[in-house]
Amino acid sequence: MFSIILTLVMLQESPASNIDWDKEFGVEEKVRDPLTGEFPIEPFAPDNANAGAEPFDNAKMASYFGGHEGIRKIAERTVELSEQDPRISAIFVARDTVRLKRTLFEQFCYLLDAGCDYSGRDMITAHADLGVKMADLNALVENLQKAMREERVPFAVQNRFLAKLAPMSKDVVTR
Repeated sequence: MFSIILTLVMLQESPASNIDWDKEFGVEEKVRDPLTGEFPIEPFAPDNANAGAEPFDNAKMASYFGGHEGIRKIAERTVELSEQDPRISAIFVARDTVRLKRTLFEQFCYLLDAGCDYSGRDMITAHADLGVKMADLNALVENLQKAMREERVPFAVQNRFLAKLAPMSKDVVTR
């Protein structure tokens, strides 16, 4: 029996070494931009309207978040918590979290009237292929709330911000 298996193994052809198997199967290696660390995406027209809501009408909200530094910490921490959250971590696998952290910061900064522009895609396009359910969005919101608590954003201010974000759920939830 062993000799039959050994004979079959020896008779097998080894794969041709001159074939580019990635090309053969349509595998493309993504290369991050050396300056930003982000993967390239299809071109689109950046527009603050893509942020999904109108900003607050004064910068006082941004001060409760600790200005740019605090907003950046909250955006990045929200992504980190979500990547670690077993309920939703699968959504973040193989995603460009470098870009996500940047655009989430821009979105929050813009909506809080802290002097930023949003350069990301609109909410429908950005979430179209993610298969987000309402339970997933609720988990993300819990992570955002934790990040805001860690930065000592007052509870009433958190609620005002969440009320600004809530209408976007119709564009984010796809299942």
